[in-house]
Amino acid sequence: MSGDGAGGGDAREIAELRARVAELEQRRPRAEHHRVRSFFAVLLILVAAVLTPLSAVSAWTSDLVGDTDRYVATMKPLASDPDVQNAVANRVTGEVMKRIDIETLLSSVAPADRPALTKALGPLSGPITSGLTDFVHSVTLKFVSSDAFATLWTELNRRAHAAVDKALTGKGGGAVKLTNDAVVIDLAPVIEQVKQSLVDRGLGVAAKIPEVHTDFTVMTSDSIGKTKKLYRLLELVGFWLPVLTLLLAAGGVLLAVRRRRALVTAALAVAAGAAVLGIALWIFREIYLDGLPSNVSQPAAGAVFDTLVRYLRTTVRMVITLGIIVALAAWLTGSGRAASRVLAAWTGGIGAVRHATGFELGAVGAWVHRAKTWLNWTVVAVAAVILLTWSYPTAAVTVWIAVLALLALAVVEFLDDDGTPHLTDAPDGPAAGPMAKSPA
Repeated sequence: MSGDGAGGGDAREIAELRARVAELEQRRPRAEHHRVRSFFAVLLILVAAVLTPLSAVSAWTSDLVGDTDRYVATMKPLASDPDVQNAVANRVTGEVMKRIDIETLLSSVAPADRPALTKALGPLSGPITSGLTDFVHSVTLKFVSSDAFATLWTELNRRAHAAVDKALTGKGGGAVKLTNDAVVIDLAPVIEQVKQSLVDRGLGVAAKIPEVHTDFTVMTSDSIGKTKKLYRLLELVGFWLPVLTLLLAAGGVLLAVRRRRALVTAALAVAAGAAVLGIALWIFREIYLDGLPSNVSQPAAGAVFDTLVRYLRTTVRMVITLGIIVALAAWLTGSGRAASRVLAAWTGGIGAVRHATGFELGAVGAWVHRAKTWLNWTVVAVAAVILLTWSYPTAAVTVWIAVLALLALAVVEFLDDDGTPHLTDAPDGPAAGPMAKSPA
């Protein structure tokens, strides 16, 4: 009997071992499958993070180059920038004075006109040429500070954009032309306005200044071929590259074994990619300004650079803010200890408010309880649609959308009532707290 008992025990042990081995053999391919999924999930998220700065730049460039109105609206504020106004005044004054023989023009002034000229120039200290240059500069500076210059500035920038479009697509004409292997526009309208202002100020001799054409170089032809290829590429990927980046990040999250953790990682990775672009813009700005010729106004060039990349910087700040918000939301809705405490405080606090107000939600509360998951996802979807359809949303807009979505989620939580009766204060017992009813 003992032998049979021992034999039966051995048989059971062998059967248990075989079952354990079979279980381990089943787990092994599952673990390998999870490792493969995790690898590709991490790969997709990393690619999305790398493509984030490229997506922002491609969308910004395609929008700025492909939309004349957008470009003009972007450059319009520079007309009132003091650094730009001063740089334009210096450039126009220099171009006018460089092409004018002052002594010849003054010698041609009739004796009857000399008192008016003396009054216009005022008391001069030093050579007549220097005094006249100062006078022309002051008149020019006054003109570039006027509304008339703002209107002309808009038109010149529209022509400048047409020059870029002509260089990239071969379309356009008028004031845009190719000269000496460069794309240039004619700044003669500014000089004509300055000449008229000089005449109006009493310097009638300015009317004798010949027509001055000043070519402003937009782009050299050496880079047009490469830029054409880049522009065509941007036309193809300018809109789709951000979409592809978003799909890659979403694919990485869906492919991951732990999706909530992957969502936190993807959001922070995309935010980090945007932060890298922000740092690169700052570094490139310094390199760009340091490489300018000595005769170029660095304050004006800095103002132009900052204006051109304004929307790109706005996008960078928005993506960083959105990434942090999404990562925080994904973490707070997880099962971690700290997140669970925050969620308990959220539901408990709203439940306490509902209990204190004595709201009887009835059928509405029961319906909200049944549809709570769909209502919460609807709030998230609406917030996402608003953000996606907003034209150049800022970080502040992103935060406000998140705050409003949070308030909407709080309303849903407040209306959530599964119909469980609330306990009331007993005459001889302690008052029941807001969490007395069973959790939804």
